[in-house]
Amino acid sequence: MLTPPDGLPEAALAAALGRWWDIAVASMQYRPVGWGSHHWEVGDAAGSRWFVTVDELENKRGSESESLAAGFGRLRASLAAARDLRDCGRMFVVAPVPACDGEPLARVSDRFGVAVYPFIDGRSFEWGEFSSEHRLAMLGLVAAIHTAPAAASRHALADDFAVPHRDELEAACAPGGDAADCGPYARPVSRLVRRNATPIRRLLARYDHLVMQARALPSRMVLTHGEPHPGNTMLTTEGWLLIDWDTALVAAPERDLWSLDPGDGTLLGAYTSATGIVPQASLLDLYRLRWDIGDIAVDVSRFRRPHTGSVDDGKSWELLSSLIKRVSSDGFSS
Repeated sequence: MLTPPDGLPEAALAAALGRWWDIAVASMQYRPVGWGSHHWEVGDAAGSRWFVTVDELENKRGSESESLAAGFGRLRASLAAARDLRDCGRMFVVAPVPACDGEPLARVSDRFGVAVYPFIDGRSFEWGEFSSEHRLAMLGLVAAIHTAPAAASRHALADDFAVPHRDELEAACAPGGDAADCGPYARPVSRLVRRNATPIRRLLARYDHLVMQARALPSRMVLTHGEPHPGNTMLTTEGWLLIDWDTALVAAPERDLWSLDPGDGTLLGAYTSATGIVPQASLLDLYRLRWDIGDIAVDVSRFRRPHTGSVDDGKSWELLSSLIKRVSSDGFSS
């Protein structure tokens, strides 16, 4: 995110780092990188550097009625899976540093989940930067995740195919489903969704049909990262790394493969050679649709809640408008 979260002063964050990780904060700088979470670079009194991630638990809920505790539990399970995966020998996993109680993150001020990582020097990437070499490197990492021993999945939740905030998206599509006037983008989002309600419903129906097919294949479930796109990778002197494990789940392997697939079949064939698993076209389609639906639902939810029109709000509005325009123009057939 581009700006720090409201309601978490840096002094409170520094106190949490001292309490839960015994880090005596000497310096703290907000890093406007990535999207969805908040990040700081932290230096401690001993000269060590840390990368601190803060997630707003309201955004980790699955529905408007779900508790913040449930959102925290989901995040904890994903980060614990990353820790387990690294403990199983997958050293490319950038896993959280355990807190003093052994947990992968701490809950702060009820509203936030805080995780600490070692600070890593290396090259970062943006979404869409996949070269052929980069793509093949990620295939190797994904195959190593999918073939990890059972112990790596002991804390991970299974994909239930629910789309977070789908209830709010469906409410916005319904007649009279306009959001309250809770910020500068509330009414524009209501109008945008209402104008595109028919293609959005078609998209949801297509997704539900594909989910029915996926439920008939439970034996194919493996541990997945969820978002192995270029922005979640780093290249260091020791090799490639995979970061941002907050979406890890036990799921169909296509959850990781759809975004790696260049469309010519070569990568999917290489994956089969490495794992013995043959990717299913219907499940690749499912997770492509899931990505678009998830992005739409999250941003619709954002603007149905109080917001101020911040820089982050502006970026979210641009992304949402562009996505709805794209998927509407192609009939949500992605």
